[in-house]
Amino acid sequence: MTVALLTGPARYSPAPDRPAHTGTPPRRGLSHWWPLAPAVAPVLLLADPVAYGNGSSTSTNISAADVASVLLVVFCAVRLLRRRTRPLTPAAAVVLGVPAVGIAVATVTAGDPAAALPGFVRYVQIFVLVPAAVVLLLRDARDFRVLAGSFVVLAVIQGAFGVVQYATRTGASYMGSDIRAVGTFGPTDVMGMATVVAYGLVITTGVALRPAGAAARRLRPAAIALALALVVPLALSFSRGSWIATLLAGLVIVLFAGLRTASRVLCTLVAVAVVLIGGFGIGTELIQARVSSITRVTDAPDQSVTDRYTMWAAAVSMWRAEPATGVGLKGFPAHRDGDSSLGLSSGSDTEGAGRAFQRQPLLSPHNMYLLVLSEQGLTGITALAGSWAALLVGSVRRLFAARRSRHSAEDCGLMAAGLMIWQTVDFLYADIGGPSTALTGIVFGLVAWWALTGPKTLSSV
Repeated sequence: MTVALLTGPARYSPAPDRPAHTGTPPRRGLSHWWPLAPAVAPVLLLADPVAYGNGSSTSTNISAADVASVLLVVFCAVRLLRRRTRPLTPAAAVVLGVPAVGIAVATVTAGDPAAALPGFVRYVQIFVLVPAAVVLLLRDARDFRVLAGSFVVLAVIQGAFGVVQYATRTGASYMGSDIRAVGTFGPTDVMGMATVVAYGLVITTGVALRPAGAAARRLRPAAIALALALVVPLALSFSRGSWIATLLAGLVIVLFAGLRTASRVLCTLVAVAVVLIGGFGIGTELIQARVSSITRVTDAPDQSVTDRYTMWAAAVSMWRAEPATGVGLKGFPAHRDGDSSLGLSSGSDTEGAGRAFQRQPLLSPHNMYLLVLSEQGLTGITALAGSWAALLVGSVRRLFAARRSRHSAEDCGLMAAGLMIWQTVDFLYADIGGPSTALTGIVFGLVAWWALTGPKTLSSV
């Protein structure tokens, strides 16, 4: 009785388990696929050139993808009310709902709750509502693959645009030349294209390692080709955090797929890297310089490294001042200068990719964990990081279960685990902000569907 009250009307009855799938899956018409459109739309809308502000208080920071993600939540809410079905399982409701507690506490305890309210809306949108909407929208593994496939389409479009920018020197300014691949995101969001391409690379790697079968034999060559092709724009993005996150996520996916497969894939990747970097010399010197700058903290670091570590120290200082609840949502910019050393610059220079020179203010520590710690304190970081840890553990656990049972949806598990590992590692070097943030909520939704949905849903392929 208690569970029924928490999770929905008692008259709800889950569909019976489907029999094991054999032969060719039944064809599905447009009437089956159209409900996925609200989830696919925010992804594909980012293929369109983005007009986004520079992060200042007077700039417009709402993209078409942000609007589409809100419509996704509204669509799912209306659908639930009309069908009167159980919204979420108790486990999913807890894991996805807990972050709202820390976010609400940080908003109420902020020095200016009204100023913190936009931050509350943004955090709840990305980490609670959009993931929940995706979980509710996906019905089976094929829906998962369609939504994941839209990420690959976007990655190919943005990656191709970025390679052209590098080749024609029409990208963002980097080391005095307009060669940095940023896709359509512009120089004020240099992480946007790298994030999109990394998502696509992780997903295609999961598809390439899909267990043997008729579908796997058809998709594997194309998936491998796309994964290798996406390595190029990712390298030309010169995004150190994305490189590290993609490398770790890729290695984990390969290891999860089996040692024999891992050895073959690693040999292939090494060979391709030798050809692209050593043979063709694609960005060799610049990439090597960028990689070496990761560890140059005290020995002549570049200004971006100095700024990042200075802001990390400032975030820790804010947390020490307000350890329980932090300085409040949107409070980092106001407290930054008072907690930073003199080594912090006033902003970063952005130029190129069709934009004139401008100074972009440094309004976050570029570390999601430290941003949450400084603005939401131990309450917020415990709730948010605890939710992410539950998703990571759940996705890996269910992947191993799928492997043991030779489940046909194992590729979804590889993609979900890889995406979650990528996101948690990338958050060490980045935080939410920019148009690509709309994709973060959908990624968490994909992971949550795999990690938290019941076995009856996963029984379908």
